[in-house]
Amino acid sequence: MKGKFITFEGPEGSGKSTQSKLLCSYLRKKGFKVIFLREPGGTVISEKIRKILLDAKNHSLTKEAEMLLYMAARCQVVEQIIRPALLKGKIVVCDRFLDSTIAYQGYGLGIDIKLIRSIGNFVTGRIKPGLTILMDLPVKRGLKHRELSKDRIEKRPVAYHLSVRKGYLKLAAQEPKRIKIVKVENDKNKTQGKIRELAERYVI
Repeated sequence: MKGKFITFEGPEGSGKSTQSKLLCSYLRKKGFKVIFLREPGGTVISEKIRKILLDAKNHSLTKEAEMLLYMAARCQVVEQIIRPALLKGKIVVCDRFLDSTIAYQGYGLGIDIKLIRSIGNFVTGRIKPGLTILMDLPVKRGLKHRELSKDRIEKRPVAYHLSVRKGYLKLAAQEPKRIKIVKVENDKNKTQGKIRELAERYVI
């Protein structure tokens, strides 16, 4: 594929959305054609699935159904947006992708990681980011940012979120060339500076 695929990952409150949007603006100013997406979401169907997944009222949703719903939303956005954009040579920046499911439903909820990878390869057609920015910060600090309005995932115990963070760090250790850990600074511009350096090395 002619395009470049960048994903942002990290625990709750790590600033992925802010930093990914800042990077998109920066790359556009540099003259690149950039598409920004968030997961779950990005298409009409995927956004509807997002509402089900994040609705705090959906207590009875099983962990298996949760994982499969994330995959269904991903399948739609890959086929409708990501694959066509990469074929056209565009840069795709996505706030979360398959690593999120491995971290949250695998390491966090205990679903077999080999199974998640297998289903993930099926729904993505093995499309994989060339660069993943892992935004890292202490769990309790991240959750403080979410105190006023928490979705179904954010409401889970601190122990769960600690497992998610550990999972992300394991993934980064397994794939150091693709997954780059960026420590979240108090100054968002300092954090963005680190991200831009990594992105420029990848896209240029």
